[in-house]
Amino acid sequence: MKVAVYDMQGEVVGEVELPAEIFEAPIRPDLMHQAYVRQLANARRGTHSARTRGEVSGGGRKPWRQKGTGRARQGSIRAPQWVGGGVVHGPKPRSYEQKMPRKMRRAALRSALSLKAQENAIVVVDDLRLPEAKTRHMAAALDRLTGETDTVLVLLPESPQGNEQYQGVYLATRNLPYAKTLVASYLNIRDLLGYDKIVMPKAALDAIAAFLG
Repeated sequence: MKVAVYDMQGEVVGEVELPAEIFEAPIRPDLMHQAYVRQLANARRGTHSARTRGEVSGGGRKPWRQKGTGRARQGSIRAPQWVGGGVVHGPKPRSYEQKMPRKMRRAALRSALSLKAQENAIVVVDDLRLPEAKTRHMAAALDRLTGETDTVLVLLPESPQGNEQYQGVYLATRNLPYAKTLVASYLNIRDLLGYDKIVMPKAALDAIAAFLG
């Protein structure tokens, strides 16, 4: 599959061949769903905790004698039926981690990228370079490349730390509510499915091919 290559002014400057093994893979909704649910589950901290009757302070004395009062027998004012008492079968800290083999995770990424390619949602630029690290420059460039109403995932070939060029792109994008920057090697199913368009330089395309090809 060949797609056009644009410059930051939105002009076509060439074309590039998208690797067929990545961008023309079988589309598997089941794999994408499993990978998406796994990522959401693994992001949960699982630190919720409700106190049982043994963990609530107080209630060590029997509130009244067992017989002769006409009231129901009670052993503690911290029993679950009392206001301020413990919780029965409440949540406790636990892990929500889900396992998924690496081959399946990568197949889900290929499936999502192939879906984006079918929808013409992948925009390749020759280079991500701004005259200044200003939000207005990045907003104007994204409008020219993708349109004004699309949410955009901008893939960087490498970490912006220590790279002045990509650091400028990162700083110029982070104030845009509809856009996000992501290092290509950190590509994940949630971000792929959560944004309408994907903008990447040719160098990011090479980084994707390096670990998904």
